[in-house]
Amino acid sequence: MLSIKNVIKEYGTHLILDIPRLQFENGLFWVKGANGSGKSTLLKIISGMIPFDGEVNIDEVDSKNCPTDYRRLVNYVEAEPLYPSFLTGQDLISFFIATRMANREEVNTLVQKFSIGSFIKNPIGTYSSGMVKKLSLVLAFIGEPRYILLDEPLVTIDKESVPILYELVKLYFGRGVNFIFTSHQAFELEDIAVKELEVKDHKVWVL
Repeated sequence: MLSIKNVIKEYGTHLILDIPRLQFENGLFWVKGANGSGKSTLLKIISGMIPFDGEVNIDEVDSKNCPTDYRRLVNYVEAEPLYPSFLTGQDLISFFIATRMANREEVNTLVQKFSIGSFIKNPIGTYSSGMVKKLSLVLAFIGEPRYILLDEPLVTIDKESVPILYELVKLYFGRGVNFIFTSHQAFELEDIAVKELEVKDHKVWVL
């Protein structure tokens, strides 16, 4: 279970989120909201990427007190990922395999599914936005996370990659992985109920 308690996030004097209590149990969660409502900020807080006031934990592993153990439990993909341009995709994949203690054969399967093998040894600065996004989706499924966070996962990927992403979501969900995602496009998953939430007025509302 992912538990959020008394979370407040401000940028300067501007309040972004104020969440007294929110729990994500097992499932797929679609976080909706207008641009600038705080959807991406919520995912970044859950991922442990940005500072905030309050508590966030997964299965009682606290994001602040046990950051290394916590981050092994959650993988996050930004809407428009930015990585150091001098690194190669292979550099990042190798880093994730090491830090997530992942199975290399499973990672090789992900590389093949998203067809990134032809360019992962090139510097990321040479990638198109679609190539970067496909690399980020490979990284999202590396390791044994309890939650995978996908911020606008359908943005910039080609139409051939969409069914591959759906297939992986279903496969990993069947293994007990939970998903929290934002999307302005319909996220169509057959046979799996998607629970909807909305970020509005600095709060998160269950729809």
